[in-house]
Amino acid sequence: MILGNIVKQARTKKREQRKADVMRSLMHYEARMGGELFGEVPKGHRREFFCLDEHTWVWHEEWLDEQGKRQVMTTRYDIRPQGILKSQGAHSYQKLSEQEAENLYQAAKLYQERVGGALRRLAQAS
Repeated sequence: MILGNIVKQARTKKREQRKADVMRSLMHYEARMGGELFGEVPKGHRREFFCLDEHTWVWHEEWLDEQGKRQVMTTRYDIRPQGILKSQGAHSYQKLSEQEAENLYQAAKLYQERVGGALRRLAQAS
C-alpha cells in the first residue's frame, strides 16, 4: 500500500514536470517568435516579445556593446483599467503616451496573428 502510493506520487510528479517543461519550451518559442516580429534579430543579439499573462507584455533584449560588454533591457507593460503602465529596467512605472499605447496594441495584434497562427499549425501537425 505504501509502496503503491510512493510510485503513484512519483508518476504524478514526473507528469507534472513534463508538463512544466513543455510549457516552458512553448513560452520560449513564443518569445523568440515575438522578438522576430519587427525584423531580423542581429547576430549576437537576443530579442523576445511575449504575453506573460492577460495583463502583462514583456519586451526583452540582450546584446554586446562596442566594448564587448553585455547589455540588457527589459520593458514590462502592465495593462490596467486606468491605462497601460511601462517599466524599464530598475525604473518605476510610467503611463504610456497615446502613440506608445497604439504601438503596443499593434505589436500585440501582430503577435496574436503570427504566433497564434504558428501554434495552431504546430498543433495540427502533431
